[in-house]
Amino acid sequence: MEKYRLIDKTECTINDSFWNRYTALVRESVIPYQWEILNDRIPDSEPSHSIRNFKIAAGTLTGEFYGEVFQDSDVYKWLEAVGNVLLLERNQDLEAKADEVICIIEEAQEADGYLNTYYSIMEPDKKWTNVLECHELYCAGHFIEGAISYFRATGKDRVLKIAFRLANHIETVFGPEEGKLHGYPGHQEIEIALLRLYEVTGTKRYLDLAKYFIDTRGTNDFFEQEFEKRDRICFWNKAKEQYPNRRYNQFSYKNYNQFHLPVRQQKEATGHAVRAVYMYTAMADLAAKTEDKELFAACKELWENIVSKQLYITGGIGSTPSGEAFTLGYDLPNDTNYSETCASIGLMFFAQKMLLSEANRTYADVIEQALYNTVLGGMNDQGNRFFYVNPLAVVPENCKASTERNHVKPVRQKWFACACCPPNIARTLPSLWQYAYTADKDTVYSHLFMGSEAEIKLGEGSLEIKQETNYPWSGKIKYQVKSKGRDRATLAIRIPSWAPAYTVKVAGQEVSAEVADNGYVYLSEDFANGLEIEVELKMTARILKSNKNVHYNLGRVAVTRGPIVYCLEEADNGKYLDLIEFDPSEPIEEVPSKHWSGVTELKAAGVREAAAEESELYQDYQGQKETTEIQMVPYFLWNNRTPGEMLTWMRVK
Repeated sequence: MEKYRLIDKTECTINDSFWNRYTALVRESVIPYQWEILNDRIPDSEPSHSIRNFKIAAGTLTGEFYGEVFQDSDVYKWLEAVGNVLLLERNQDLEAKADEVICIIEEAQEADGYLNTYYSIMEPDKKWTNVLECHELYCAGHFIEGAISYFRATGKDRVLKIAFRLANHIETVFGPEEGKLHGYPGHQEIEIALLRLYEVTGTKRYLDLAKYFIDTRGTNDFFEQEFEKRDRICFWNKAKEQYPNRRYNQFSYKNYNQFHLPVRQQKEATGHAVRAVYMYTAMADLAAKTEDKELFAACKELWENIVSKQLYITGGIGSTPSGEAFTLGYDLPNDTNYSETCASIGLMFFAQKMLLSEANRTYADVIEQALYNTVLGGMNDQGNRFFYVNPLAVVPENCKASTERNHVKPVRQKWFACACCPPNIARTLPSLWQYAYTADKDTVYSHLFMGSEAEIKLGEGSLEIKQETNYPWSGKIKYQVKSKGRDRATLAIRIPSWAPAYTVKVAGQEVSAEVADNGYVYLSEDFANGLEIEVELKMTARILKSNKNVHYNLGRVAVTRGPIVYCLEEADNGKYLDLIEFDPSEPIEEVPSKHWSGVTELKAAGVREAAAEESELYQDYQGQKETTEIQMVPYFLWNNRTPGEMLTWMRVK
């Protein structure tokens, strides 16, 4: 178990044609749009009332709480998004809005540090009585994360003081000591936040509390005991139930909330997907911070279970709408799957923390798989419409009519009653600089390919790196590398598992650079006077099939190019996409998109079964087929034009 570190913002700036657009989109469109939503100023959208809830809790308005019990977290993730954007570039207007929100939050915080608008408004005598279902710790975690990001960006400590009071209050409530609750969160998130708070402050009791939550999980009957104390009343339906948290899932409530076993004994990803990967993120972070080999081994086993048996080709996880959950290995349906946007973001978090303990390309491979497909696909190209669910096949009329598919929206939505995904996207995209590199005392690891300028500290001196690329459309990456305060250093560059071949040039000369077992090429050079390193990854369309145990995809293929998954849309290929059969024997042509600047689309040959007008429900099979041209677009860009069918896994000729 080795030790690596994430880079600080002062060490890296993203300057990339692909990602600059998204950073600007978040700053100029997504955050302002979501501010209007939070203030209920977008007509014909799901109401939020989030800001109003805080004002009622603060006593400046009267009324009742509105929304989900975790509605506060929408504001907190918006605040974190603002902080992440301001860390890149200060903006007076955004800063003023955030300061306004922080003032309202401070007024809503109670004297002992407690902060939760639902309980302050609706049930002030029932705080901490339903930790399993009611998300008090989840909301607290998101506020702490938002506070840290805003403080780092602005240096204003007002928000951080609110976070200290909240964290300190939680410490008085939970812990191993007599008189405290010997519990842990129903929805994991506070663990991530406490570990971040420890990083900022160096205050060990925050690390200890995160460790307590993780180590105690699954070792006692805390949730059953609190359930009995509240007379077995379920929060969601206000009725007596046999088991806690039986709102909408058929799984054991223990598996659903990942406390069926102590975390070190868990071997398969189970239950609510977002809760799971948030927990695994904290486990991996804690393992790295405390050099806990046993905990890291558990993380490795959980990681392997996800990526080998429960991961969609788009980086989506959580295949069932029943509880937004994992099911079992290879159960990966396409048209009823869930693949919540937040779950893929959580998977990115998990992968990033695994890189603290092990330099292995599988983590960065999955980061970009989730990022370039599901995470980007969760938002339209204007930044004002969103997917919560990310299916791999859509027939709009079936989504609207079928109870098994009505969780799948055939078009992106303005907002959601449960709106965790849009602000999660907003906080993630401006923070991608922290995923690009990690370092140890002698080596910088280049994990993601995006134009950037970096000066990364090593054990002695530093390494200046300027990266230029047109990724993800081109596999050419150029590094200008120069050492400061030392002569020799090592740059380790990931060779993605999707790349069938690659070349490496140093100072214009091709060199033999073998891929190590962990998927990186290591270039140890004298960088004192600067060197140019060029890597070219062979980026051609690939035709992929699933493991035979994924029965939904038998006889079907999907097409990828680099990290991008492609799909068919009705707008290009007409209706009834399942009548099309892909011909794998014919070449795939790469063509510039007519709809999106700089985007590569794909064309391929196939056949289409005739679809005559049919009056009878069943008739004799005719088998008439004609050749056709198949047009494919990047999955993350689907549904940015005319609504219609979409298909990722195609039948094979």
